[in-house]
Amino acid sequence: MSITMKAQDVSVFYGDHKALHNVNLSFESGKVTALIGPSGCGKSTFLRCLNRMNDLVPNARVEGVIELDGENINAPTANVASLRRRVGMVFQKPNPFPKSIFENVAYGLRVNGMKDENAIAERVEVALTRAALFNEVKDRLYSSALGLSGGQQQRLCIARALAVEPEVLLMDEPASALDPIATRHVEESVMELKSGLTIVIVTHSMQQAARISDETAFFYMGKLIEHGETDVIFTRPAQKQTEDYITGRFG
Repeated sequence: MSITMKAQDVSVFYGDHKALHNVNLSFESGKVTALIGPSGCGKSTFLRCLNRMNDLVPNARVEGVIELDGENINAPTANVASLRRRVGMVFQKPNPFPKSIFENVAYGLRVNGMKDENAIAERVEVALTRAALFNEVKDRLYSSALGLSGGQQQRLCIARALAVEPEVLLMDEPASALDPIATRHVEESVMELKSGLTIVIVTHSMQQAARISDETAFFYMGKLIEHGETDVIFTRPAQKQTEDYITGRFG
């Protein structure tokens, strides 16, 4: 069992408001962990702690320790650019750059100083293949990414995140803006990707969590209520709040 990321007593404040209360959660390589809970419960706030996206939010303050392979990512000496290379992120809405499909995926490699065009081309193809997109776009790699469908754009964003070979992939409701067919493609990509990668996905869809995750963490009102294997959380939850949410009594 390889623990890739670990959060210990993590709290988040926006000014005087405490949005997240003392969360303890760890993530293993090769597994998908779904974060579920009603809107405003803290799941996206927690996700953003894992690659320090909350640094970009005015008046946000994070307390507690988050370790990536044993190193505290919030230490004063931590390199945030290096962290975000190691912990990639895919957002709710697809956000391709106004460049070609190829250059979207190559972007992070070039920014990180890769110069060998053959090596870049190889990494782009591997990333697009892993994101289950290569076969659909291989004949138009140099056309604009903005010409892709919404579902293809989201898989392109997954490929862009994968190109720099992260250890962890964070996904913030990656299918919420997509139709059911595109959603299925994204979910299939996630299932294919999890070997050798730690994936943490925020989702509003409990069906999606049940379909693609190995573990599920239920958040409510800024607190982590319960965390465990997905089939146990969905069939035999230990907490009444979890059961009420899963059975649709609230949320």
